[in-house]
Amino acid sequence: MKKVLLLAFLTLSAPAWAAKFGLVLHGGAGTISKANLSKEQEAAFREKLAEARDAGYHVLETGGSAIDAVTKAILILEDSPLFNAGKGAVYTFDAEHELDASIMSGKDRNAGAVAGVKSVKNPILAARAVMDRSPHVMLSGAGADAFAKDAGLETVDNNYFNTDFRRKQLDKAKASLETSGTLTDPDYKFGTVGVAALDKKGNLAAGTSTGGMTAKRWGRVGDSPVIGAGTWADNKSCAVSATGHGEYFIRYHVAADVCSRILYRKQDLSVAAKTVIQDVLLPAGGTGGIVAIDHMGNIALEFNTEGMYRAWRLSNGKQGVAIFKDKDEQ
Repeated sequence: MKKVLLLAFLTLSAPAWAAKFGLVLHGGAGTISKANLSKEQEAAFREKLAEARDAGYHVLETGGSAIDAVTKAILILEDSPLFNAGKGAVYTFDAEHELDASIMSGKDRNAGAVAGVKSVKNPILAARAVMDRSPHVMLSGAGADAFAKDAGLETVDNNYFNTDFRRKQLDKAKASLETSGTLTDPDYKFGTVGVAALDKKGNLAAGTSTGGMTAKRWGRVGDSPVIGAGTWADNKSCAVSATGHGEYFIRYHVAADVCSRILYRKQDLSVAAKTVIQDVLLPAGGTGGIVAIDHMGNIALEFNTEGMYRAWRLSNGKQGVAIFKDKDEQ
């Protein structure tokens, strides 16, 4: 009888999201509302988020690693013009594209990143190559492009990343700079895609990829390729991918801070994520969000903006796609 009661207690007290394996992903945060997305646009975003989610989950479900699941899902998002990564990357002030990406393994804290690449088709593969095939953690600029080419990765002309929508964003941004000296579009600093995953062996991984900030200059680099700011994974705590105003995510080492609160303060993932995004980052002026999964299969989708493109799928059957802040979406 005591055993039955104990089992019932453990079942009732188990975390709502706890799963043996799964993943969570984002496609950027910002002023995303039902008013500025047509039904067709919303459907396209939801479809692509679900596609990336399911592709990554299939890797996990068939016994693949968290690192491979993260890579697979991000590749799909990089190849879609809907997101500010890969094909849909924003323009720099000089009408080029400079892309950043990072990836990290929670098993051994191995990591790789690239910043300011211009010719590698899929920056996440370049980051993965830095992690797997070099003694370094981050490579930048022309050197990173050369490394990616030597590693046998597919390269493209920089204009491969061109899209009409992003060009209009650049024109609008430059016009704003000329008239007011500032960027009036609140979303100029947002974008980015990312994934955090837990595999059947209990290994965590996270990855992030971005085209950066619209009209950026002087080789500006945000948080996405910075291990600890935009990406973090540690099997003892959690895996995190961030999206938002990169300067703040760097200064407050957001991704690592969430996991540190689990490891050292014994906070639940949901508490740690909410504290960092709402109570630390936002009062300082930082806007954006994170997706995260911990070593027990709990997930967090925390943001302080109007919306965040996000999706999740776990081995306990819980799955979904959400865009807006409506509570009934989760």
